[in-house]
Amino acid sequence: MGYRKKALITGITGQDGSYLAELLIEKGYEVHGIKRRSSSLNTARIDHLYQDPHENNIFLHLHYGDMTDSTNLIRLISEIQPDEIYNLAAQSHVQVSFETAEYTANVDALGTLRILEAIRVLGFENKCKFYQASTSEMFGLAKSKASLNESSPFYPRSPYGVAKLYSHWITVNYREAYGIFACSGILFNHESSRRGETFVTQKIVEAGKRMARGSEEILYLGNLDAIRDWGHAKDYVEGMWRILQHSEPDDYVLATGISASVRDFADKVFKKLNIEISWEGSGLNQVGKNRFGKTLIAIDPKYFRLTEVPFLLGDSNKARTILKWKPTYDLDSLINEMLEPKS
Repeated sequence: MGYRKKALITGITGQDGSYLAELLIEKGYEVHGIKRRSSSLNTARIDHLYQDPHENNIFLHLHYGDMTDSTNLIRLISEIQPDEIYNLAAQSHVQVSFETAEYTANVDALGTLRILEAIRVLGFENKCKFYQASTSEMFGLAKSKASLNESSPFYPRSPYGVAKLYSHWITVNYREAYGIFACSGILFNHESSRRGETFVTQKIVEAGKRMARGSEEILYLGNLDAIRDWGHAKDYVEGMWRILQHSEPDDYVLATGISASVRDFADKVFKKLNIEISWEGSGLNQVGKNRFGKTLIAIDPKYFRLTEVPFLLGDSNKARTILKWKPTYDLDSLINEMLEPKS
């Protein structure tokens, strides 16, 4: 058997990490993932990839580690000697970042620096390619409703967005200063059935499914008018891989180029569940009711951000042209998959 490429994924137990691990294994990689130690198992998204460690040709290896532990990261990278590193680990919840601002900065910003420094001090500049998971939240308060590309100005509106902006620019800096093949993917919102239930899309989907089964609950949401560009995580991890296969390191926006509000998303979900929603009232008093007049959706101010990001729409023309990347899911097919029963 010939040489098998090695990839190291931080955040492998998350939504993106699990899809990326699947993709790389399908492409013949030996995949190494870093997971945090906890008292309960947190590997549900990748359990289907598990192999008996006594088998030959193991393609998935998990290692304990943490983005706040530089010594551990240096040791792991030195031992694994990966050809590619995908840094997907983060405290990724925007609202939570306001409550855990220092932790978010330590993991999301300085964690990226620790990996880049490990590549540098180990002398792996010419051996290891690096991918940084940047985010549309770096754009934040867009000045207009035009689509956003790699040249659009940044204006982050949360500790999460600010930390990610540091990660983005330190990746650029290490590329230019040390010649590391370091790239960033500026990904707009991407969802899937593996999305955590504290994120608004999965929260809407799961509440809708319970209501379709007879639940009498009310779904409480925040800013219904927030507009986002929603794609499928499976498409976006394909983009991550393509970014590192290109001959030159660079940064790319990945997005569908189509936007929808939180209200639009909820309408689509409930309609697919045969629950028609009509909206009444305005502002904080707006509610969504079913045809019998029962309130199904209401607004709770606690779900509003301290500094809102009202509109995000991506322009991925650069990735589509140079990398030949394009999304295969639209919003309807994404929601259809999220509504499927979980196996």
